[in-house]
Amino acid sequence: MPTITLTNLTKCYDGNTEPSVNKVSLTVEDGEFMCLLGPSGCGKTTILRMIAGIEHSTSGEIAVDDLVVDSVHQSCFIPPEQRRIGLVFQNYALWPHMTVERNVDFGLRLQKVPAQERKERCLDVMSKLRILEYADRYPSQLSGGQQQRVALARMLAVNPGVLLLDEPLSNLDATLRLEMRAELRRLHQTFGTTIIFVSHDQWEAMTLANTIAVMNKGQLQQIGTPDEIYAEPSNRFVAEFIGNPKINLIKLEDSNAEAINIAKHIQARRLEVDNAKVCAIRPEEIILTDSANINTLPMTIENIMPTGGSWVIELSFGEDRLFHSTQSRPRWREGDQVNAYLPTPSLHFFDHHGNRLVLSSNGRDFDNLLLSSSRSNSRDANQKHTNQPYAKQA
Repeated sequence: MPTITLTNLTKCYDGNTEPSVNKVSLTVEDGEFMCLLGPSGCGKTTILRMIAGIEHSTSGEIAVDDLVVDSVHQSCFIPPEQRRIGLVFQNYALWPHMTVERNVDFGLRLQKVPAQERKERCLDVMSKLRILEYADRYPSQLSGGQQQRVALARMLAVNPGVLLLDEPLSNLDATLRLEMRAELRRLHQTFGTTIIFVSHDQWEAMTLANTIAVMNKGQLQQIGTPDEIYAEPSNRFVAEFIGNPKINLIKLEDSNAEAINIAKHIQARRLEVDNAKVCAIRPEEIILTDSANINTLPMTIENIMPTGGSWVIELSFGEDRLFHSTQSRPRWREGDQVNAYLPTPSLHFFDHHGNRLVLSSNGRDFDNLLLSSSRSNSRDANQKHTNQPYAKQA
C-alpha cells in the first residue's frame, strides 16, 4: 500500500480571503488508519477531495509514494482514475437502478476486468462485508448500514491503494454507528488498506483511528495517536475540542485581589509556568476525597448528573465551577462539602495565544505523594459508602 505525503498543501476558492486549507503538511504511512478531525468548515473534506483528485490544489504538493500527483509548481496533475485511490462519499452515491452486486462490480466493469475474475472478487468482498445475501436487492431495499457496506464493497472490489471516507457514519443512527465502527475496524484489519477518514465526531476518531490530525480554520493543529492528542494537547483548541465532558478551564490572569477563586489556589502552589494565562484539567482527573491538605480545595456539590454508566458532578468554589466525571456511583449528595484535589501532572497550561506551556519538574515529587495518598483515601471512602444515595432527597 502507498504512503501519502502532503507538503504545504493550500486551497483557496475564488472570492475568499482566507484559504480553506492553509499550508498543511502531513504523512499517512502505509497501512495507517488516519482521521482528519475538526469542526465543520475546517478544511477536512477539501483535503480529502484534493487527495482523491476531485479538487485542484492552489499550491503545495501531494505525493503517492514517490509519485507527485498534484503540484502547481511542477505543473503536474494526475487525474483521479489513475491514482488508485477510492473515495466513499457521505451520501453513499449508489446507483438506484442497479442491484447490490451490480453496484459492487461497477468499478471492475469500468476497468474491463474479465467476467470470471470480476465475479470472484465481488463475491469475496461481499462475503467479508456480510452483504452477500443482499446481492439481488436494490439500494432502496436496504437499511442505511447495509447501504454503507455496499459503498465500501464497491471501493474495496477495485483494490484501491488508499481508501478515503468522507464522514461515513454521519447518516446512521446510534445503533448502526456502533455496528459500523466495529465493521470499519474489522475491515482495516482484514484488508490492511491505508484509510483516511473525515469526521467531526471525536468519539469516532478516538475509537477508530491509529493517528488523528486535528484541524481548525484550515490549519493543522496537532497530529498524533489518540492517547497523545488527549493527554498532551498542543494548544487550547485541541484541549477543548477533544474530551467529553469538556475540559475545565481556569483563567489565571486578571484575578480580583479580593475574590476567592481556583486561580489563587493554583498560583499558591507556586507551579513554575512562565506566561501561563489559562490552566486546564480534564473532569476525570479531578479527585474527590474527605481528606483535606494544603493541595485540596473545599468545594460544594451543586449538581449530580447521571449519564448512564457514568456520573458528572458540578462543583463550586466561590464563583468558579468545575465538572468532575466518574464511573463509580457517587457517595455524596447535592449540597455536600467535599475536598477536590487537582493533581499537578494532570494540569495543562496555555499562554495568551493558546499554545501549550511546559510545567517544570520542581515540586512534582511532593505533589505525586499527595496524589497517591488522596487516591488511596478516596478508594477507601468509596468502598465504605457505595450504597449511599447520590442526589438530594425530595
